[in-house]
Amino acid sequence: MEAVVAVLESEGVDTVFGIPGAAILPLYAALQHSSIRHITVRHEEGGTHAADGWARVTGNVGVCIGTSGPAGTNMITGLYTAMADSIPMICITGQAATSKLHQEAFQAVDIVEIARPVTKWAVQLKEPAQAPWVFREAFRIARSGRPGPVLIDLPIDVQRGTCLYDRTVDAPLPVEVPTPLPQAVRRAVDLIGEAGRPLILAGGGVIIADATEELLALAEHLQVPVQVTLMGKGAFPEDHPLFAGMAGIQTQTRWGNAAFLESDLVLAVGARFGDRHTGDLDVYRGKRTFIHVDIEPTQLGRVFEPDLGLVAHARPALSALLGEARARGEARQPGAWPRRVGELRGTMARRDDFDDVPIKPPRVFKELNEFYGRDTTFVTAIGLYQIWSGQFQTTYLPRRYLVCGQAGPLGWEVPAAMGVKCAHPERQVVVVVGDYSFQFLMEEVAVAAQYRIPFVIVMVNNEYLGLIRQAEIPYDMNFAVDLHYGEGGIDHVKAMESFGCPARRVEVPGDIRDALSWATAEAARERLPVLVEVMVEREANAAMGPSLKEIKEFEPLPELIAVDWSD
Repeated sequence: MEAVVAVLESEGVDTVFGIPGAAILPLYAALQHSSIRHITVRHEEGGTHAADGWARVTGNVGVCIGTSGPAGTNMITGLYTAMADSIPMICITGQAATSKLHQEAFQAVDIVEIARPVTKWAVQLKEPAQAPWVFREAFRIARSGRPGPVLIDLPIDVQRGTCLYDRTVDAPLPVEVPTPLPQAVRRAVDLIGEAGRPLILAGGGVIIADATEELLALAEHLQVPVQVTLMGKGAFPEDHPLFAGMAGIQTQTRWGNAAFLESDLVLAVGARFGDRHTGDLDVYRGKRTFIHVDIEPTQLGRVFEPDLGLVAHARPALSALLGEARARGEARQPGAWPRRVGELRGTMARRDDFDDVPIKPPRVFKELNEFYGRDTTFVTAIGLYQIWSGQFQTTYLPRRYLVCGQAGPLGWEVPAAMGVKCAHPERQVVVVVGDYSFQFLMEEVAVAAQYRIPFVIVMVNNEYLGLIRQAEIPYDMNFAVDLHYGEGGIDHVKAMESFGCPARRVEVPGDIRDALSWATAEAARERLPVLVEVMVEREANAAMGPSLKEIKEFEPLPELIAVDWSD
C-alpha cells in the first residue's frame, strides 16, 4: 500500500475523499505518511461526488476510498455519474480476504461485477506485486480516450503483502492524444466553406480537452457562430458576439433553438447528441450537414450517422481545422449570418426581471448573473432548477459551470462543491440547489463545516417536487418537502444552523442581492458553507419541449432564411 500511495502522489493526487473501515485500513495506514490530504465524508456516494467535482475543475483523476461491502455499493451512483459525464475518477474499495470470498464473509460482495457496467475498468488486485502497476494502468485508462471512472478492489490480505517498488524509476504511463487525418480535416473545411449558415457545437469534450482557446480562434477566423451543450457551458464566452446560445428541449435558449433551426451545417466537437439536446431527431437533423469530431470512435454514428466523422482529441482537431482554414486565406469579416444570430439573441431572450411575489425563478438567476463575477464556479444538479439554470445562467470560462448532465443524481451539488473548493481554495464557489436535492446528501454540509470548506448555497425552493408536479403525474401524490404549508418536511435554515452554518431565507425579490452579499461575506469570514434559501413561486414551470412520452404534432418549421454568408 505504500507503493500505491507513492503512485497516487506521482499522478498528481493531493486530496482524496472517503470513509475508513476495517477492510481498507492498510491503505489508510500508508496514507497517513504521505502528502495527500484525506477528507472524511459522511456517505460514500458523497465521497464519489466530491472526487468528481475535484476532477472536473483540475482535469486530473479524482480519488474516492471506502471499505468493503456497502461502501462499494454506495459508490455506484457516483461511478455512473462520472461514466455518463466522462469524468476521470478512481474508486478504491477494501475487500474481505481472498480465502473468504467464496464463503459469504462479512461485507464481502463482488463489487467488481456490480461496478463493471458503470466503469471503464473494474478490477480486483490479486497479487501484491501487481499493486503499483494496476494503479498506473487505472490512471492511464481513466484519462485515455473518452475519460471515465475505474474501480479497484483490494482484498485485505493482498493489501498487507509486500512488493518491490522504486518510485525514482517510475512515472505515469503515457496517454495517447489522437490527431485527425489530414484528408478528413480538408474535407471538413470544404463543407464549412460551402455552407451558408454554419454553426459550431461545443460539447463537454472541448472543456475536458482544454481546447477552448483553439475553439475561440477557429470561430473568430471563420466567423462561425458557436453553440454549447449543457456539458459544454463555459467552452465559449457567452458575451462573445459569435455566441449562438444553446439548443435543446430543456436546457436551452429560445434564440439558440431558432438559430439552430436556421442553420444548414453543424460542426459538433466533443458532443454526444444527448436526447435532451436533440429532442426529435427528424427535426434536429432536418436537411443539415453534420460533421462530428470525437475522441471515442464508437461515438460516431451512435445517435445518428454524421456526414463526416473525425476521430481525434478536440484540441489537435480544432488546431488542425484552424491551420487548414488559415492556409486557405485571411480571416473572414463578420457577415450576414452572425448578424442574424445576433438579431435572434436581441429579440428572443427570455425575460428575467420579474418583481412578483412569490419570486419567479428567472429573477433568482438574474441576480446570480449580476452579483457574481466571471471567475465564479457554479455547481448545480438536476430538476427544474437545472433547467432554469441552463436557460438563464451565463458562463464565460471553462470549468466554471459544473453540472451532472447525463446521470442527474439528486444530492450531487454539495459534495461536488467540496471537491471544487479543495482543488481551488481561492475560487468563489456557488451551489445552486433545489430543496429536494439538498436533502439527499445534506449530511455533507457537516463535512464542509468540519474541514472549513466555505461556499455559498443558493436554494431555489418551491417547497415540493416541482418537476414531477409539472409532469402532471396522473395519480394522487404528496409532492411537498417543506414545512411552510404544513405538509411535512424540514426547515432548511434551522438544519443549516444545526451544522453550525449561517443561513437566511428570502421571500421578496428585492432582498436577493443583499442576501447574496451577506452569504458571500459570511462564507469568507467564517470559512463555512452558507445558505440563502429563496422561496419561489410554487406553480412556476420551466419552459421546455414536449415530453418524450407524449405524442404531439410538431408545428411546421419556419422557412429557412436564405443568407449569403460571404456578405
